[in-house]
Amino acid sequence: KGVEAYYRGDWPSVILHMERALRNREALRKMRAGCARECDGQEPWVPGTGTGSASAALSDVLFFRRILGRARCLSICHRRRLRAPLTMYMTGEELELEFRKRSPYNYLQVAYFKIHKMSKAVAAAQTFFMANPDHAEMKQNLEYYMMMAGVKESDFKDLEAKPHMQEFSLGVSLYTDEEPAAAAGHFEQALEEYFLADVECRSLCEGPYEYDGYSYMEYNADLFQSITDHYVQILNCRQNCVHELALQPGQEKPIEDFLPSHLNYLQFAYYNAGNYTKAIECAKTYLLFYPNDEVMNQNLGYYVAVLGEDQAKLIYPRENIQSYIEHSLREKELLFFAYDVFGIPFVDPDTWTPVEVMPKRLQEKQRMERETAARISEEIESLMKEIETLVEEKSKDATEMSNFVREGGSLLYDGMSVTMNSKALNGSQRVVLDGFLSADECHELQRLANASSKAGDGYGGKTSPHTPHEKFTGVTVYQALKLGQERKVPMRSALLYYNITDKVRRVTESYFRLETPLHFSYSHLVCRTAVEGKQEERKDDSHPVHVDNCILNAEALMCVKEHPAYTFRDYSAILYLNEDFEGGNFYFTELDAKTVTAEVRPQCGRVVGFSSGSENPHGVKAVTKGQRCAVALWFTLDPRHNERERVQADDLVKMLFHTELTDLSQEKGPQETKMSAGLNGESEESLTAEAAPATEDKDLAARTAAPQDSSVTDNAEASQNPLPHPPVSVASLDSSGKKTEL
Repeated sequence: KGVEAYYRGDWPSVILHMERALRNREALRKMRAGCARECDGQEPWVPGTGTGSASAALSDVLFFRRILGRARCLSICHRRRLRAPLTMYMTGEELELEFRKRSPYNYLQVAYFKIHKMSKAVAAAQTFFMANPDHAEMKQNLEYYMMMAGVKESDFKDLEAKPHMQEFSLGVSLYTDEEPAAAAGHFEQALEEYFLADVECRSLCEGPYEYDGYSYMEYNADLFQSITDHYVQILNCRQNCVHELALQPGQEKPIEDFLPSHLNYLQFAYYNAGNYTKAIECAKTYLLFYPNDEVMNQNLGYYVAVLGEDQAKLIYPRENIQSYIEHSLREKELLFFAYDVFGIPFVDPDTWTPVEVMPKRLQEKQRMERETAARISEEIESLMKEIETLVEEKSKDATEMSNFVREGGSLLYDGMSVTMNSKALNGSQRVVLDGFLSADECHELQRLANASSKAGDGYGGKTSPHTPHEKFTGVTVYQALKLGQERKVPMRSALLYYNITDKVRRVTESYFRLETPLHFSYSHLVCRTAVEGKQEERKDDSHPVHVDNCILNAEALMCVKEHPAYTFRDYSAILYLNEDFEGGNFYFTELDAKTVTAEVRPQCGRVVGFSSGSENPHGVKAVTKGQRCAVALWFTLDPRHNERERVQADDLVKMLFHTELTDLSQEKGPQETKMSAGLNGESEESLTAEAAPATEDKDLAARTAAPQDSSVTDNAEASQNPLPHPPVSVASLDSSGKKTEL
C-alpha cells in the first residue's frame, strides 16, 4: 500500500503505511521472541529408563509429548497476542529482503521531504544509507541535507541501530579515550543487550522448512529424516545468529570474535579502574572461549597476585556465558554429526570452537577439500590471468580503432576549431578545442569567480586540498545563479557561466559521436592561486595524476572502479579562462603516472575534453605564480546520476525568465546566439522584477541562507508556495525485485 501511494504521490499515505509496516514487523519479532521465552521448559524432558523395544517406544512418546506441548504453548501464545495464527503474518522471502535492505526508509525520506518534515527525512535517509553505503544518490541527498538551514547534526541518526552494537561502539570509544569506568558500564550493557538480541534472533529461526534446491512436491523424506532436515536447518540458523549480531550495517563481514571481545575489553577496563574482582571474573570468562590464550593467562596471573589467591579462588566465570558456550557446543556437535553422516553442510561461525567437537573423519575430509580447493583455485587464477592478458590486448586494439573512428564529430558552433586530436595527444578519446570564449567573456567569468567563489568549495572546505602551496576557491552554476538572483553578482555573468557549460557539454557529446546524451555530473568554476613565499624548492603538482572514475594504482598499473571513486563519470572537460600565470599545464600520462604522453598549455577559451576512464590518467603541474582559473566539468551517460544542482539551476532559470530551455544539440552559432540574447539580454530592471517574488516569502528567505538553497520547484505552484527542490532520485528495489526510480 505504501508503494502504491508513492506512485500516486500521496505522501501522507506513504508515511502511514511504511511506518506501520516497520512497527508491525518489529512488534511481530518481539512477540515471537517473547512467546519463545514463555514456552521454554513448559514440558520438561522425562528420559526413558531401561532397554528394549518397549522402552524405546516410551522414549519416542515422551519426546513427541514434549514437542506437542511446546507447539501447543506457542500456538496459544501467538493467538493470544495476535488474535490469529502466526502464519497469517509471515512474510515472503522477497519482502523480507526489502526490509533487510531497509527499503521502506528509501521511500520515507522522499515522502517526509515532500511534506517538509526535514528531521524525519534526514533520519530516514541516514538509516537507509547505513545499510547501503555504496548508494551514490542517497550519499548526495545526505550531503544536500547537511547544507540545509535548520537541519541539525542530531537529525542524522540510524533508526534501525542495534542496541547492543550501539553500546559496544560507545564502550570502545570511551575505552580509547581512557575512561575505563564509563567504558565498562557500556560494555556490560552491550552484553545484556546482546543476549536479548540472541534470544530474539534464535526464536525467529523457528519458521517453516525451506526447500532449498528442490520442489516441496518432490520431497519424500520419511518422518525421522524430515524432522532431521528441518531441525538441522533451524540449528544452522541459530548458529548464524553469531554472524548476524556481529554484523554492522552496510558491512559484509562481521566483527571477528565479537562476543569474546566484550570480555577482553572489560577485563582491561576493570583493571584500569582498579576493580580487580571484576577483572578476574572477566578474564576467567574470556578463557572459557580461549583457555590457552597466553596473554589473558598472564593478565589473570597478575590480577590474582594483586588481589590474593584466596579471594581469587572464590571468583568464578559468569554463569550465563558458561551456559551459552555449553549450549552452543552441543548444537555444533549435532550439526557436525549431520554434516558427517547426512552431508548437510555447516560452516562454524566461531573461531573458538575446540577441534575435538568435529568428528575426526570430518576433520580429515575438510583438510583434503581445502587442499583440493586451493590447488584448483591456483590453476583457475593462472588460467584467468592468461585469458585476461589476451582479452586486454584484443580489447585495446579494438578500442583504439573504435575510438579513432568515433572521434571527429561536428563542433556545432561557428568559430571553434580542433587544435589537437587523440593522435596528436598520443592517446585515445582526447581532444583540445579552441574558440569557446572571447577575451571579454573570459575576463567576465574570471571576475565572477573572484566575486562569488568560496575558499575550499567543492573540496569539503579544504582550502589547499591537493598541495599546501596553492589555495583553491570555487563556485557552482547554481550558487552563481542564486547570487545573481540576490543581485550580489551580475546576473549576466552567472548566465554566461550557465550557458557556456551547456555549450561544452553539447560539443563534447557531438565531437565524440555519442549515441547516448551526456548529463552533468558536476560543474565547478575553480581558481587555484599560488601562495607567495611557498614556491621555493617546490616539487609537488597542483593536482597529482589521477583518473576521474576509478582509483589509480600506479604501481600495479591498474585502475579500480569502486567506491569512493565517481564510477558513474564517463567524460570530462576543462574550459580555461586565462594564461597569465606560471606553471599550471595540464598533462596526460600512462597508467604508471610517470610517463607523460601529452601536455597542454591553458589559454582563454580552450577546452580539453577526454573520456574519464583508465585510458586517460592526467594531472596539473604546479602553479608557481599567479592565479589559474577554469571551468571543470564532469559528465555521465547515466541520467540517474544527473547533477542535482544542475536541475536546480535549470528550474531557477525557467522561473526567473519564464522560458523553456530548448534542445540546441544540432544548432549552429546564430541560433545559440539567439538563446543567449533571450537569457543574457534582460535589462537590470526586468531581472529585478522577475527575481522579486522568489524572496518575498520570509520562510523562503530563511531557507535561502543555506549553502545549497532549495527554494525552487519545477511546478506551477512555486510562485504561490515555494517548496524545497527534492533531493536526487534514489533507486530502490520493489518487492518484485525490479529497480524503480524514486
